[in-house]
Amino acid sequence: MRTVANIVVSLGPVFAFLVVLMLLDTFKLLKLRTVLLTIGIGCGAALICYLINKTVLGRGWIDLAAYSRYIAPIVEETAKAVCVVYFIRARRVGFIVDAAILGFAVGAGFSFIENIYYLGALESANIGVWIIRGFGTAVMHGGTTSILAIVSMTLSERHRTEGLHIYLPGLAAAVGIHIFFNQFLLPPMINTVVQLLGLPLLMAVAFKSSEKSLRDWLDVGLDTDVSLLDEITSGKVSGTKVGEYLLTLKGRFPGEIVADMLCMLRNHLELAIRAKGILMMSEAGFRPPPDPEIAARFEELKYLEKSIGKTGMLAIAPILHNNSRDLWQIYMLRSS
Repeated sequence: MRTVANIVVSLGPVFAFLVVLMLLDTFKLLKLRTVLLTIGIGCGAALICYLINKTVLGRGWIDLAAYSRYIAPIVEETAKAVCVVYFIRARRVGFIVDAAILGFAVGAGFSFIENIYYLGALESANIGVWIIRGFGTAVMHGGTTSILAIVSMTLSERHRTEGLHIYLPGLAAAVGIHIFFNQFLLPPMINTVVQLLGLPLLMAVAFKSSEKSLRDWLDVGLDTDVSLLDEITSGKVSGTKVGEYLLTLKGRFPGEIVADMLCMLRNHLELAIRAKGILMMSEAGFRPPPDPEIAARFEELKYLEKSIGKTGMLAIAPILHNNSRDLWQIYMLRSS
């Protein structure tokens, strides 16, 4: 019974927190298999860090206390950050709340492997140790990676760039929190309580900000997309700024290429409107059936992109609005 209690207390809290985060997500954009895969990735990151830590400590370059306080946080947070960077750059997340959940899932997987190791290494430890590791260290791993994801996603949206430098502030924050946690400046139990009070507050602010941003984007973006699509289908696009821009391209590209550019824009708009409709239905608790025409739409986009060519795609990039959220919409439809 004591062993069972140790396992539950050391491994349970972080996953319970993750479940709560998923339940609080109004739009439910993340699929369960994505979250489970992310937990698995976090487990892999922990195993890699274990090998790195074991190798460095085995060489005798630094003593265990100094390494655990200053070097291990850098190694571990960087390993977890790689997962976050991949998800954001691959357009697997569209909003801050999704990034926060996936970041926490990475940390949950990491802490799972770490606490499994300590359950074997510290068999005689009392229940207090596992309370600190379960509610403190494990939640810390999820919290720091979640903070990294929130900061990185915010900077990505604000600056509309894919440069790796936008991940440095979040990584610095994660490493700083981890180093502070490992200094044991406060008694372990107080440290754990402070963390359990602060993390939910941070998540609540992130969720509220993300949902407001999503609703604002839906309201403005949907009206704009519908209006422009109506002008294209009714033949009135020439009187718009988009039409004027396409006219300037006629002197640089053959007429049939410009026509393909207009088709590309129309397809992007129709897919964007479809994606926004799915988001609104998700918020209302409905899941629309798969659209059999989506695959054909993507085949058409692939053909048009090849026909237009790289130079042409660069020329129409300003009117396709290929920012992170627009590209995420395309990914969401393709993977649904």
